[in-house]
Amino acid sequence: MPTTATRLAAIVNRIIFVGASTGGTEAVKTFLMGFPANCPPTMIVQHMPQSFTGSFASRLNGLCQPRVIEAQGNEILVSGTVYLAPGHSHMRVQKIGTGYATELLKTPPVNRHRPSVDVLFDSAAELAGRHAVGVILTGMGKDGSCGLLRMRQAGARTFGQDEASCVVYGMPREAALIGAVEEVASLDLLAQKALAASHNV
Repeated sequence: MPTTATRLAAIVNRIIFVGASTGGTEAVKTFLMGFPANCPPTMIVQHMPQSFTGSFASRLNGLCQPRVIEAQGNEILVSGTVYLAPGHSHMRVQKIGTGYATELLKTPPVNRHRPSVDVLFDSAAELAGRHAVGVILTGMGKDGSCGLLRMRQAGARTFGQDEASCVVYGMPREAALIGAVEEVASLDLLAQKALAASHNV
């Protein structure tokens, strides 16, 4: 007989993955404000010191319809919950039975960041494939661009924030330049597009 965790894990077959850096706290808030309470499980890496990720998750939880938590590791992914990477660890998705869970790693920084968007997106490409939707938001540098490309090559739908709505058009620009972004959209449309894509992956 399957455990409760396995039954919960089995109902999830679509996951949204999000990466952001400079300007991302407001962008992530705006993005999540467009989500319904029963949204697909969503994993987010926002470059931020570890002393702030817990309070950021709590703030989002009070503003948004879905539940928003700072990941502690090994949480089973369920609909209606958003998992924010803590500032001290990389976050990956891992397979648990027929479903998925969070995984935290204190391995060295990638692209000078821990958590790194590429680490999250690479795990999405490897383990979720066409059941994933990737979104890259405002940020400096190129973290997440190569991982988003691998997601797209694995069959995921991928979206990038447009220059006009970015605080810093760095990460989305790099992703678009290498062909990782299937569609560029303004911040106020990205939630709608990611949700629509999650129903068609």
